[in-house]
Amino acid sequence: MAKPKIFIDGESGTTGLQIHSRLKKRDDIELVSIEASKRKDAAERSQLINAVDVVILCLPDDAAREAVSLVTNSTVKILDASSAHRTTKGWVYGFPELNPGQREKIVSAQFVSNPGCYPTGFLACILPLIAKGLLPNDLPITINAVSGYSGGGKNLIQKYHTFHKQQPGATSLYPYGIYGLQFGHKHVKEMHQYSGLASPPLFVPAVGDFEQGMLVQVPLPLRTLKNPPSGKMIYQAIADYYQGEKFVQVAPFQYSNLLRDGMFLDATAMNGTNIVQVFVFANDATQEVLLVARLDNLGKGASGAAIQNLNIMLGFPEELGL
Repeated sequence: MAKPKIFIDGESGTTGLQIHSRLKKRDDIELVSIEASKRKDAAERSQLINAVDVVILCLPDDAAREAVSLVTNSTVKILDASSAHRTTKGWVYGFPELNPGQREKIVSAQFVSNPGCYPTGFLACILPLIAKGLLPNDLPITINAVSGYSGGGKNLIQKYHTFHKQQPGATSLYPYGIYGLQFGHKHVKEMHQYSGLASPPLFVPAVGDFEQGMLVQVPLPLRTLKNPPSGKMIYQAIADYYQGEKFVQVAPFQYSNLLRDGMFLDATAMNGTNIVQVFVFANDATQEVLLVARLDNLGKGASGAAIQNLNIMLGFPEELGL
């Protein structure tokens, strides 16, 4: 049987390089590449796009939309790692653990959109609680999150690398900074659409002086509810929702063994994996709960999730190459 042919359109970008690095080690697929001089040649790209089994788009949003417009072969599958199609009608959201039946949708879809890194962490935390009715869908939700600077793409990575190379021993280029202060971050629509919330969450992203890794925090002031669930009830609902999942790990309730020095939740501990860890910390006396997701923004937040989705789309075991 012929090996499935895979074309990564945009393999020189941050996510494209990671995906290519993972796939080139496999002997169950055939990677197809475009000559560097023809990467912007629409005719050449169109020929390749329509000649393979799966195209993985690792492009800026506008370029990803352009690539989709070149599709004429109804049998080619498209996996878009950009944010261009995450809320587009006719596209399947590539978060296999999202809902029962999501994997089946990914298997049968021609067009699949890879989730964003921040939404992956947020949805992993909040969706089980909305789906099970433990939280009302009109509860105002705030998200505070920090990612390594690789989440900013090639330009930001280069800026940090240049600084550290030119000024060895210097404290930092930017130790920590929040951004998106005009609100309307492109991930918010995705978070809203798939969470079941009545209103968009308030999202405050940040970048830290570490290359990759991510923490997504969702504080829940339960005292605002008439009949608030306990922290243990929230934990159990999330644990039950992801029971048996390979790539969503729910840490034991109030678990401190995974904290650095028993105090700090390290943003980089899941680097190199395709796992999102979910934590529940609670104080029932004050009716406060903090949900935290920890993941590699370049793993389960990008290239790892793409490999997982590719495997599902091809009917392969999900963990291949992961």
